[in-house]
Amino acid sequence: MTVPEGQQQRHRPRGGAAVTPVETPTRVPLRVLLRVASVACGIQFGWALQLSLLTPYVQELGIPHAWSSIIWLCGPLSGFFVQPLAGHMSDRSTSKYGRRRPFIVIGCASIIVSVLLIGFAADIGGLLGDGEKKTRAIVVFVIGFWFLDMANNATQGPCRALLADLTGNDHRRTRVANAYFSLFMAIGNVLGYATGAYSGWFKVLPFTLNSSCDINCANLKSAFLIDVIFIICTTYISVTAIHEQPISSIHDVNSEASSHPQEAFFWEMFGTFKYLPNPVWLILFVTSLTWIGWFPFILFDTDWMGREIYGGDPTGDQKYSDGVRMGSFGLMMNSVILGITSVLMESLCRRWGSGFIWGISNIIMFLCFLAMLVLSFVASKADYGSDGVPPNGIVIAALVIFAILGMPLAVTYSVPYALVSSRIESLGLGQGLSMGVLNVSIVIPQVLVSLGSGPWDQLFGGGNSPAFAIAAVASFASGLVAILAIPRSRPSDKSKIRH
Repeated sequence: MTVPEGQQQRHRPRGGAAVTPVETPTRVPLRVLLRVASVACGIQFGWALQLSLLTPYVQELGIPHAWSSIIWLCGPLSGFFVQPLAGHMSDRSTSKYGRRRPFIVIGCASIIVSVLLIGFAADIGGLLGDGEKKTRAIVVFVIGFWFLDMANNATQGPCRALLADLTGNDHRRTRVANAYFSLFMAIGNVLGYATGAYSGWFKVLPFTLNSSCDINCANLKSAFLIDVIFIICTTYISVTAIHEQPISSIHDVNSEASSHPQEAFFWEMFGTFKYLPNPVWLILFVTSLTWIGWFPFILFDTDWMGREIYGGDPTGDQKYSDGVRMGSFGLMMNSVILGITSVLMESLCRRWGSGFIWGISNIIMFLCFLAMLVLSFVASKADYGSDGVPPNGIVIAALVIFAILGMPLAVTYSVPYALVSSRIESLGLGQGLSMGVLNVSIVIPQVLVSLGSGPWDQLFGGGNSPAFAIAAVASFASGLVAILAIPRSRPSDKSKIRH
């Protein structure tokens, strides 16, 4: 990105704390924004595989259902520490390659290492002497799983911040850029879930099947190998789309940082909360409630399909594996709807207002989670016959629910980021740090869900319904707050937040 001289601005929040100068970019063509956002496709491809396959695979390795949510705890924890730190470091980076692009490249390389560890966990465990109990494979898997979450979080913050840099003060283009990002997330989801739903990858890549890695393991390994190729391609397309001008050529950021009274990053990040106006606090509150709704679904969607709908057992039951693949197919449909909604997002928000669209989408979440609870009850009473195959009506209903949830997911992936990016601008924070502030409101509820959903489900019989009940309540509450309290602002509204 080339920034003409004289167009940089230095902002100072109330209280006099100096911050990194904010670059005001020239107007960037939409095709460039589209290329920059394409990195989300590769990242989300692997994320889709993680969401659809890894909770079931954890249980196939021998980890109990009650503990599977604890494995996911690294996601919110790394999001709490890694994503805001990466965003903050990218705000102040003086690399000759730009502020954001080096973090994106390093993050994507870390994702590649992580997925290789996950895919080859059983092989590594076998080489280290695993027998019937795959203890070593579990250790390698958990290390790869946690490293993958950290790499994802380290990458997505700078990606979002780069789009915000390129759109500057243009609120409409900020919405468009976030819609592009959401669109590519949807495309990555479609490809990732479709890959996870296919059960014949071990035939396409026969070298993945061996004595340590059975068919399900070989399919997972093959899917992650495909992901490696995909991440390399999309990262190249994204980072070559623009040329970021090094910040040191505009301003000596080191001299600015040396006068900064808040040397510790996390002290600085949490110090910014006292400057947030009420509208931003409201957005953060609704975001937290929204993610209390989403995270149980993200954790247990395919597990719910395998357990409650197909009536399978994760420890080697074919019915469970069939249910997981059908769940991946449902998530692929979900991502198609997500992509369509992302394309329409700008016009929907312009017509109805961001707060209203966000609120309605969360009410739809509530209805879908409620329908899942009803469907679980119906499935528990249904006659599956001698072959144990669930009735077509139940499976179709589950797939429809998965598909409908793509609409509110598109809103969650774009609207909160656009709202915070535009409303926090007057505080003078770097966009990387701004995304970190929003991310805090996402990861705290995820930590609570990760710690509580497994034991909570076990307390009520070991299924997924109790966690979905909590998700339904949170979705309904967040929808009401968004509709009633968030102003129905439009992109043409250029007013600043009052302090």
